Amino acid sequence: MASGNAGKLEEFSGLLEPLGYVLKPQAHWNVPEAPEDAPTFLENALIKARNASLHTGLASLADDSGLVVPALGGEPGIFSARYAGADGGDQANNRKLLSAMEGLEGAARSAYFHCVTVLMRSADDPVPLVACASWHGEIALSESGSGGFGYDPLFWLPELACTSAQLSREEKSRLSHRGQSVRKLMSLV
Repeated sequence: MASGNAGKLEEFSGLLEPLGYVLKPQAHWNVPEAPEDAPTFLENALIKARNASLHTGLASLADDSGLVVPALGGEPGIFSARYAGADGGDQANNRKLLSAMEGLEGAARSAYFHCVTVLMRSADDPVPLVACASWHGEIALSESGSGGFGYDPLFWLPELACTSAQLSREEKSRLSHRGQSVRKLMSLV
């Protein structure tokens, strides 16, 4: 897994375990983090997957995902993990998002998570497998729930009357952008 994000590794492991896949984090091979300096989720996922394959000689799975808020011009978007700065963390990111959305109501609070998942069989794979998915909801007025990570305590699901942080692991895997994207990717393997 081309990531050092423990939350992502746990989610991906849970999604792939029933299929018999075992993921190891790139740190297992001392793979350095790849620079996520591209302007799109797709390009960043490709950079991360290629970097992990290059350093390990193995196939690699990577994703780039984030929260998109149309009323904020697409922010935090590709900068979701570092919205409040490189060392900000989940709490700081959530505070910044709530501050940026202060005074917004109704449809202006709509948001979606987007995920691009890439599987590269080698660093020079000319045809990497790519899948993407989105998960629509809105931004709550305050945090609620203790599950998940990142923006999950703020991502309100009107049809379920809860945040994604209040879902069971199984429910989140079934509904989430990451779960949808991984299922699409596995159908291509």
